[in-house]
Amino acid sequence: MKNLATKFENLTIQNDFIFKKVMSRKRICIHLLEELLQIKIADINYLEAEKSLEPEYTSRGIRLDIIVADDRNTHYNLEMQVKNNKNPDTKKHVLPKRTRYYQALLDIDLLQNSQEYDLLPPTYVIFICVFDFFAKGNYVYTFKKRCLEDLELELPDEATTIILNTHGTHGNISKDIKSFYDYVNNHVINSDFTKQIDDEISYLKLDTKVRREFMLLEARLLDERREGKAEGRVEGKAEEKNAIATLMLAKGCYSLQEISELTKLSIEDIEKLEKEMQATKQS
Repeated sequence: MKNLATKFENLTIQNDFIFKKVMSRKRICIHLLEELLQIKIADINYLEAEKSLEPEYTSRGIRLDIIVADDRNTHYNLEMQVKNNKNPDTKKHVLPKRTRYYQALLDIDLLQNSQEYDLLPPTYVIFICVFDFFAKGNYVYTFKKRCLEDLELELPDEATTIILNTHGTHGNISKDIKSFYDYVNNHVINSDFTKQIDDEISYLKLDTKVRREFMLLEARLLDERREGKAEGRVEGKAEEKNAIATLMLAKGCYSLQEISELTKLSIEDIEKLEKEMQATKQS
């Protein structure tokens, strides 16, 4: 317990738990999105089931990302990414497929809420990385689907993935985003925005309820490790895996092998889901 208490006192914005707590302050989250995307946002709503941020289990263990929707119904998923992890079995970096998994989760949540697929809102999956995944030195890497035969032709599915590189050296970012990078990297406070973030973290560390939540979270993470849940491995309830596989089948742009790799379902199980979808369409 003493070690956990010391760990709690030393937490920074790079810690998933603290990052989620800080971004749960509307003024901070809104300003970060506005500065990053150069847009105006009147308000946001937090879409997690547990607004109090009590630790909970989901399809991949305890979720520590932020999911919000703005006043125009654009959905955002933000996560702090400190380690450039590799799958121990394939030796491949997990970040690219992780972004795809998060996009699938956003879409399936919307479809489960009776949203017609052609009315799916714009989405942004944003990873704040303290490493340069692509080793190009960019502050920001923005991805949309484009036609290989005509790179000016963009698929208008309104799904965007943004990977931020806090150690970038070039590109166009606002002063507040640059100051945010400096704060993430070295705890440098050089703007009103980072002063707000630092004050919020100081306040959180004085909150006994927040301390208890962190202790509980660490205990649950320890339980997960003891149960052998390795980073990068897709786990969870069968119905959640089936839902993601069904969504990917419906989009029609994924092979059975790709769906199997993402969901860890067998090819046979996916083929069964495909037959069930076809039978439903014909009925």
